[in-house]
Amino acid sequence: MGNALILLLLLATLSPSSTTRSIERAFLQNNARILLEFLPAGGRINLSLPEPISFSDQLSDQQTYLLLKKIFTTFTTQEFFSELREAPQGEKRYFFKARWSFQDKNKNLYALDVFFQLGLISDGSEASPDWKITDIRAEKI
Repeated sequence: MGNALILLLLLATLSPSSTTRSIERAFLQNNARILLEFLPAGGRINLSLPEPISFSDQLSDQQTYLLLKKIFTTFTTQEFFSELREAPQGEKRYFFKARWSFQDKNKNLYALDVFFQLGLISDGSEASPDWKITDIRAEKI
């Protein structure tokens, strides 16, 4: 019974669904701090966001956090719905799509399809790798 519990806990850690739920929570709460643990330390994150944000570049984890923090203070999330599905077993990359609608301070509404790429990345200090955001791209709906 003990080995089965350990296996279930390990699979839960390796499942991207807990990561996607945290990403949803971050957007719904307009809280970039939640995303910090899912940004690869020392890695680069590709970001490409259309108008009204109009940004495209590769950033460090801290730069990504600061940009998302600024976005969340400029725009208020109205909806964030993700299409959750389990990653194929043994895969080291996972993609998911979300619909993000938000408004600016002038109450203008915007909607984007946001595509996240997650990768299994080990920081070297833990026994197992974690799902980290490696790419965020969005398209106007």
